[in-house]
Amino acid sequence: MTGLDSVSAGVTTPKPSRLLSVINFSSTGEKITLRPTPLFLEYRSSTFFIVFVVCLAIFTDILFYGLIVPVFPFSLSEQIGLAEDKVQEWTAILLACYNVTLFLGSPIVGFYADHSSSRRWPLLLGLVALCASTLLLCLSKTIALLVVGRLLQGLSAAIVWSVGLALLVDTVGKDIGYAMGYVTIAMSVGLLISPVIGGAVYDAAGYYAVFYIAFAIIACDIALRLVLIEKRVAQQWIVGPGSSEGESATTDTSTDNREDLEKQVHATSHAGADPASPPSPTRAGTSSGGPTAALSTPVLNPAKHPHWELIKNRRMLAALMGIAIEACIVFAFDTVIPLYVKQTFEWNSTAAGLIFICVMVPGFVSPIVGKLADKHGAKWFSVAGFALSIPPLVCLRFVTRNTIEHKVLLCALLTLLGVTLVTLANTPLMAEITYAIDEREAQQPGVWGEKGVYGIAYGLFTTAYALGGTIGSITAGYIQAGPGWGTTTWYCGVWAAAGAVVSFWLGSRPDDVPKSERRDDEELPASTSGVM
Repeated sequence: MTGLDSVSAGVTTPKPSRLLSVINFSSTGEKITLRPTPLFLEYRSSTFFIVFVVCLAIFTDILFYGLIVPVFPFSLSEQIGLAEDKVQEWTAILLACYNVTLFLGSPIVGFYADHSSSRRWPLLLGLVALCASTLLLCLSKTIALLVVGRLLQGLSAAIVWSVGLALLVDTVGKDIGYAMGYVTIAMSVGLLISPVIGGAVYDAAGYYAVFYIAFAIIACDIALRLVLIEKRVAQQWIVGPGSSEGESATTDTSTDNREDLEKQVHATSHAGADPASPPSPTRAGTSSGGPTAALSTPVLNPAKHPHWELIKNRRMLAALMGIAIEACIVFAFDTVIPLYVKQTFEWNSTAAGLIFICVMVPGFVSPIVGKLADKHGAKWFSVAGFALSIPPLVCLRFVTRNTIEHKVLLCALLTLLGVTLVTLANTPLMAEITYAIDEREAQQPGVWGEKGVYGIAYGLFTTAYALGGTIGSITAGYIQAGPGWGTTTWYCGVWAAAGAVVSFWLGSRPDDVPKSERRDDEELPASTSGVM
């Protein structure tokens, strides 16, 4: 056996219904002749569809997060009955609650994702947590229930980000920067339309109508995640045209433990394996080919503690620090801008949501930046992004009066921040995590072990983002309530300068790691990062 859950040999099962063949609950990686081929398997396991589902999952998480941001200052005073002078403080606390759960839950979820047999089931569990949090936030009449709802929302986000990004790496191969560009677009669209929708619907139809939209999006997300089939699961029905007869024979061979499997691999490699095809254990410790590649590439030199090896990696640490700094700045503005424009410009919740359009529209060019990062590395893009963010961040302090000139200035400065902070700095940082893992794997093949570390790596990414977001939302809220707007903008500018310095420790370019030539929808990649 390959280590994945499978149907026991010799057990006769009734013919599955057509509905089950569509949903395909199996998370096995073994070829099962008793099960019919799922409907539309080629499309449901295609790179395009998997990337789309992951991006939609992230969009759903961001959408629900953003729906609440412009509504909180108004709902706290009207729905909960909180005193006006306590609104800013509790807005910051509720935003921080989300990040606290995100911080604590992401490494645990990432570790589980690396040791589970499927990426899809954790994604579905994330939707359950999101539904529960949506219900609580919709029906709550007390601060306590709002806090619980935000904590559950953070847990859902931990699952979506850690598992979703690990699934993305399993799927797209070497074009991870390009794929992360589409993740940035999903984030941008979510943050772009959610405050607008949240504010407009709140003004037009009230508090509860905002959550009706959330439930509709969640229903669509559930359907797509049920339909999704991971590439390594699809391999039980599809054998890529590049697979040899020897590989197919190895795939059909069942072994009960990894030790026996590695003995088979060793024997196969001495029986005529092609030395001209170098192994590429850059995707969670395996070759980038099909499941048979996992059999033809034994774990060569695993680290004693792969997770500790990951944490102390210089490029990984620099990427995590950069991500935390970027999140600190973003969440600081999420906390203070809605209330600041309400007080300064006397805007309602709709206008407070519309202002975020300026920040998110530039994110649509993120795939181009990601593609360039795949070619040239993350270092100089992130350095430039943080450094160029300093002037507009500091200049925001000049937006102080309720005039057309100051409103235009605010929009222009926020648009510049969308270009520098969201597009130039963020996308390469997300891809740098994969670059760092691949570089270390090339230096010491098999260092990450048979399970791989992509789940825990993107769990740490999410943890760093949550840590930065928690620091940013709490500190910016208290600075805004105390010294005021001018000091808040200086505070964010200092963080951007720190981000530029940290980015100098990123890799100058992705290292040349051997990768098997493949076409995404022909030879389906199979990672053992989720194999039990």
